[in-house]
Amino acid sequence: MNILIFGPNGSGKGTQGAIVQKKYSIAHIESGAIFRKNIGEGTELGKKAKAYIDRGDLVPDDITIPMIINRLKEPDCKSGWLLDGFPRNKVQAETLAKALKDGGIKLDYVIEIVLAREVAKLRITGRRLCVNDNNHPNHIAFEAIKPVEKNGKLSCRVCGGDLKTRPDDQDDAAIGKRHDIYYDDKTGTMAAVNFFKNLSGPKTISVDGTASIPEVSEAIMRQLA
Repeated sequence: MNILIFGPNGSGKGTQGAIVQKKYSIAHIESGAIFRKNIGEGTELGKKAKAYIDRGDLVPDDITIPMIINRLKEPDCKSGWLLDGFPRNKVQAETLAKALKDGGIKLDYVIEIVLAREVAKLRITGRRLCVNDNNHPNHIAFEAIKPVEKNGKLSCRVCGGDLKTRPDDQDDAAIGKRHDIYYDDKTGTMAAVNFFKNLSGPKTISVDGTASIPEVSEAIMRQLA
């Protein structure tokens, strides 16, 4: 099965994506990893992307989307894929949908994790990242996933590893900027979500992001074939 997953920063999208990927043994495709791979391998698209990145500019969609399509055609995607982190706006959604159609690639599901903006912000400021695996959930504000104390400091509740915070997780302006893009239902990511909701073909799965990690997973799995 081929899946797009959406959710604001703080919704647990990465955690749920990893759970789905493991459950169905499909490739977990992240847009940032695609850039790094193409640039590292010196592909033609990678060279073009690097020129923009080196100038501090956004990489145009006519470079980004071919990279993504090429990745989705690689052997490990034959049994299915989950694309995370793209598209981020309505134009990208429209362009990606056309590229998938032109490439003969079927999109089966669109997963949307729904979470109010103020709740998403609290989730971000309280989360702690495991240095061993970012998908190990740790959060100082939620009892069920609170870090454990080890040798006088907080450690990952899953593996006992060290924890860190992302600097922009403690930056109100940075959080606001990311959420401004996601919650924009005119041209931003929510507009992309709504575009796919109205597209014939893929099934949309919308789940309540305020529930626990197992509850969100169960709600998603229940609706996946």
